[in-house]
Amino acid sequence: MKYNKVVLAGGNGYLGRILTGYYKPLAKEVIILSRTVQIAEGNVRTVLWDGNREGEWAKELEGTDLLINLCGKNVNCRYTLKNRETIVSSRVVPTMLLAEVIGKLIQPPALWINVTSATIYRHAEDRPQDEVHGEIGYGFSIEVCKKWEGVFFDAKTPQTRKVALRMGIVFGRSDGAFPRLLNLVKFGLGGKQGDGQQYVSWIHEQDAARCTEWLLEHREIEGVVNCTAPQPVKNTDLMKIIRKAYGIPFGLPAPAWFLGMGALLIGTETELILKSRWVMPGRLLDAGYPFLFRETEHAVKDILSIRV
Repeated sequence: MKYNKVVLAGGNGYLGRILTGYYKPLAKEVIILSRTVQIAEGNVRTVLWDGNREGEWAKELEGTDLLINLCGKNVNCRYTLKNRETIVSSRVVPTMLLAEVIGKLIQPPALWINVTSATIYRHAEDRPQDEVHGEIGYGFSIEVCKKWEGVFFDAKTPQTRKVALRMGIVFGRSDGAFPRLLNLVKFGLGGKQGDGQQYVSWIHEQDAARCTEWLLEHREIEGVVNCTAPQPVKNTDLMKIIRKAYGIPFGLPAPAWFLGMGALLIGTETELILKSRWVMPGRLLDAGYPFLFRETEHAVKDILSIRV
């Protein structure tokens, strides 16, 4: 085994499952901190925590090679006052708790990755946003990211390197955004959303997992890192690529007013669809990270080839 221990805080979601599968053959132990305990499978076991207070789980962080914090309520909901409060607290509180525990350890984690969001940048159709020249946007989702990263970087963890991994939209077959886009295509609704000119900054699920190991090995890198493929795609082109790969030539478009009505009905926000996220992984590119999937066409074909 390459590593001794990898800990995934809040690791029962989609990305947590991808990371668990990735690290299972690489680490002696993969430990998931979760509110729901599950039966251990080989070297993967779940330890109970609530993300709010210290408990027996804290000792699991001792001697950890890599801690990845995935905590946070899904933002695919209406931004009511109650949901806003939960979205913020479900990110900020566990981050503060982890920092407090790490500060007490004799052998704290070598690397702590907080998976944050590439949505922190402004709506951009004019130029790409990277870690150096990117401009922070405004609005609720951006304020969440700012508070989240602020707490993370303010934490005093001198023996633990920290990376805020600003994750793009993760593309995979089993969950996340891609299956929903594919369903639209299947039912003839796979046209552009809005005017279709908004950029989608995506990352293949295997690169999302693989780059965390790459960051673990590259000890000179810390701070903010964008986790997106180097070739973002406009919404209209993305839908065209999915339609072509699936063999459906036509898809009805969805104008912005229609999306607004639909978002209200299904309990989400149109920002998740209409915001242009033109984000570039400047630091990963400069440091030579070898992307498995750089182009949207290749990623889509790979995902469609997987039968789950």
